[in-house]
Amino acid sequence: MLLDVKNLTVGYRTDDRQFRIAVDGVSLALDKGETLGIAGESGCGKTTLARALMAYTRPGSKIVGGNVFLDGTDILALPDRQKHAIRGSRIAMVPQNPLSSLTFHMRVGAQIDEIVCRHEGLSRRQAQEKSVALLAATGMPEPDAIYRRYPHELSGGQRQRVVIAAALACRPGILVLDEPTTALDKTTELRVLELVSQLREQFDTALVYISHDLNVIARVCDRICVMRDGRVIEAGDTRKTFASPVHGYTRRLLDAIPRVNASGPVRPLRADSGEAPILEVTNLKYRYPATGLGIPFSPKKPGTLAVQDLSFSINRGRTLGLVGESGSGKSTVASVISGIIPPGSGKIAFDGVPLNRAAPERPADLRRRIQMVFQDPLSSLNPRLSIGRILMRPLRVFFAMGHEEARQEAARLLERMDMRAELLDRFPRQLSGGQQQRVALARAFAARPDLIICDEVTSALDVSVQASVLDLLLSMQAESGVSCLFISHDLGVIKRVADDVIVLQSGEVRDAGPTSDVFTAPSHPYTQLLLEATRNVFDVRPAASDEAALAVQ
Repeated sequence: MLLDVKNLTVGYRTDDRQFRIAVDGVSLALDKGETLGIAGESGCGKTTLARALMAYTRPGSKIVGGNVFLDGTDILALPDRQKHAIRGSRIAMVPQNPLSSLTFHMRVGAQIDEIVCRHEGLSRRQAQEKSVALLAATGMPEPDAIYRRYPHELSGGQRQRVVIAAALACRPGILVLDEPTTALDKTTELRVLELVSQLREQFDTALVYISHDLNVIARVCDRICVMRDGRVIEAGDTRKTFASPVHGYTRRLLDAIPRVNASGPVRPLRADSGEAPILEVTNLKYRYPATGLGIPFSPKKPGTLAVQDLSFSINRGRTLGLVGESGSGKSTVASVISGIIPPGSGKIAFDGVPLNRAAPERPADLRRRIQMVFQDPLSSLNPRLSIGRILMRPLRVFFAMGHEEARQEAARLLERMDMRAELLDRFPRQLSGGQQQRVALARAFAARPDLIICDEVTSALDVSVQASVLDLLLSMQAESGVSCLFISHDLGVIKRVADDVIVLQSGEVRDAGPTSDVFTAPSHPYTQLLLEATRNVFDVRPAASDEAALAVQ
């Protein structure tokens, strides 16, 4: 047995000096060349377990029991120096966010060189040759050029390949992947998953794949462990487990997966009232500013053309889905409409009023009527303000409410989001990812907008939390009649929330129309590719209501 974990228990100290168990008596095994999936919601202990497999814990955490046998040796009992030597050489990890795990001021090649030199003692030239070869092995275009670039100069998929190349630098026997495709679009995700499978065979590496995305687990893993509250509640062959789950929690996770082949919309579509659209975009074009070397009179490189002749409209109370891969121009469209970046050429009209200026130059009431919810709520919420102050600010700025009135309204908004009013005194970092996103939604709805722009608001959430956030959004939309521009690379989510859809590729429209029509009979090969990528990953069950027809497709 390559890896044998017995009764592993890990805990950490909380802010109130209590000791909380995060991984509770977990046992699992992994053979050479095998792939084991660990699935569960946020907070179930997946990442804590992943670190413990490498005999590592975060500050404040402690392994309080159990054993981790690697080739028969309990690595938890080894001296720290030997533990450090094992990490990277015999067992390596690919973290969830490659941008935060790569050193931003170092070229990516130098970061791989550092690993190779530390563990294998190669010269600088030898390390460079090996690093370029590793980048080439991950299918990176122009590996010599990528070697010299900085992390911010690469796309999300390229950064993830760099991290995988670094993890494989010393040909470890076990590779632990912690949510490596969470924020990637489906086609990029497919490429990364295919790469992982190829490298597994090429390097003869066993994989521990950690994810809340059951689609990914089904595609990659031979066996699965389902975790809840730090414990393994179900384990077995992946296909059999998903076809006939024993535990009710596993069944609920499967039911929460959004599907592009759902039998019908999960909400009644709002009929077109014949009123003028709340938002009209005509021939929008946007090119990012030219960049140079910062040297006077030096030539400048033309900016990227992000959006090309885009036209669409959104009627009152309806939702338009904007779909496409990373770099297709989706977020640029959202930024232009919201006023984050100034508009380029073309026309944008909101309720008949031209949107030809950036947000700071727009009237206060116009800023109030257009609100945006971002992909990463922790980055968009002020970390120094309590939840109460975050929610009270739009109420006081736009409606001149007093402190007590604004606090009562903020409490009502939290309760509407199925959150306790006592959370008003907490800070964003003290909330879970799902709670942070609910606060971001509450802040947007606090302004009582007419248009809300949601930019990948569920991409980093596990399926059950994602389902609850979408339900809340649909419920709030039904109550308020607000229109919505919903941006996502997840076609299952778009099918669930959007009345109409536009498919973007390289800033140009490839398909457009009612969501059901586009998904049923796509007219462009690119749309067919996106749908195929979504269907091919995993479709565990035809419908939640058809329990008898459980089957792995």
